Amino acid sequence: MKIKGNYKLPASRSVVWDMVMDPEILERVTPGIKELKELSQDQYEAVSEVRVGPVKGNFTGKLSIKDKTEEEGCTLVIDQKSKMGNVVAEIVMNLASSDEGGTDVTYTGEAKMSGTLASMGQRIMSGVVSTLSKQFFKSMEEEIDKRSA
Repeated sequence: MKIKGNYKLPASRSVVWDMVMDPEILERVTPGIKELKELSQDQYEAVSEVRVGPVKGNFTGKLSIKDKTEEEGCTLVIDQKSKMGNVVAEIVMNLASSDEGGTDVTYTGEAKMSGTLASMGQRIMSGVVSTLSKQFFKSMEEEIDKRSA
């Protein structure tokens, strides 16, 4: 399943970069994440619970950050397992300064699913990914607002 989108955040690239590289912030803003524990540099154990529409499940696995170019982008590698199926995704995130002084975030990638997740079909899962992405960026905005208050 293809994943892609973009979002405009009201903060500089350096602020957005620092937030994406901070596991405590990622734990707070990523929908469903219950725990993000550092295993080594750029390697984390992730425990999450996802509930969106017909999709409900507890997932455990790893999150890795690779191909980092400071304040420009990185690749997120997600490998999550649950009773309802597994998800392996690789998402490239790029940051660019916007004309208004904020940051344009674009992301593209692919997710491979197995088990019940795969049988739900791309249309349902695309909706879930879209909803989770919107929640993530809305939470990032709220975190930015807290920093500037």
